[in-house]
Amino acid sequence: MAMSSYYKNIREKIGSDLLFMPSVAAIVRNEKGEILFQNKGNGEKWSLPAGAIELGEAPAQAVIREVWEETGLTVIPKILLGVFGGKDFRYEYPNGHKVEYNIFVFECEVIEGTLCPKDEETAELQYFHLDHIPDLAIPYPKVIFEQSDRNEVYFQWDEQWLNAISQK
Repeated sequence: MAMSSYYKNIREKIGSDLLFMPSVAAIVRNEKGEILFQNKGNGEKWSLPAGAIELGEAPAQAVIREVWEETGLTVIPKILLGVFGGKDFRYEYPNGHKVEYNIFVFECEVIEGTLCPKDEETAELQYFHLDHIPDLAIPYPKVIFEQSDRNEVYFQWDEQWLNAISQK
């Protein structure tokens, strides 16, 4: 789905200025453990299946909807892998719209479907091995893609800031 009426309304008011955008992203793996990435075909770098959280929508609902729209797969979020945001997660779209994402990244399990995008935002879908991940539009740390039995959520922060707080 293209931009929702809610975000269109905001864009009409603020133009291309920076917009804070709560979002979700999905790590979807195939039977080989490869990770699914999306290419929009408009010159942007590759991305995870991802998108904005809509009004009234929980992050887990949003990731199910976004993955279905962009891939044709029905998924169930299994684990919250990480939460990201701040200036490192600012992005400018080819049309000049600026956003600063606050992203909830979920590990998702496919329950049905075949790769077939339901919207016009996806030109190509491809699974990649961890060692061959394409250049990404969003700077996720590599650890978020590694399969493990960890039970902790990855939180992004500046180590210097954390050290300064702990010394107070």
